[in-house]
Amino acid sequence: MRKDTIVIREIEAKDNPKIAKAIRSVLVEMGAPKVGTAYEDTALDRMTETYGASNKIYFVVEKNDDIIGGAGIAPLDHYDGNVCELQKMYFMPKARGKGLGTEMMEKCLEFAKQTGFDQCYLETLPYMDDARKLYRKVGFESIEKPMGNTGHYSCTVWMLKDL
Repeated sequence: MRKDTIVIREIEAKDNPKIAKAIRSVLVEMGAPKVGTAYEDTALDRMTETYGASNKIYFVVEKNDDIIGGAGIAPLDHYDGNVCELQKMYFMPKARGKGLGTEMMEKCLEFAKQTGFDQCYLETLPYMDDARKLYRKVGFESIEKPMGNTGHYSCTVWMLKDL
């Protein structure tokens, strides 16, 4: 645990409504469309069930019993290949600027490697500059077109990293 009581841990059932609220709040803050993004994913309201398989995981960032961010790894939907996707990585304003993004990426990518995935894919919005900077910092590179079919057609930036 840190001095500032911020903890990154695996999601628990009690976190479901809190992480759904946090993710939707960040998407609204960023001006993201409510359709074609994680905002409308039914998985947001049942994250522990969504990430319950052994090849999936979701981490939350907790501070004083508040969930202020999260990110997960799961196999890339509708794709033939050993590729996972970094999913639903969002942080509330009070979680930003503390190195939590880098720490979260390390946890997620380590899980992906240990699970045996060959590559990690992600989708984001073109104006999420800080997120794209972090993704590049840890080795993601832009690709020309989407992989799989996540249903997030409003996300028009696609990135891939070899694990």
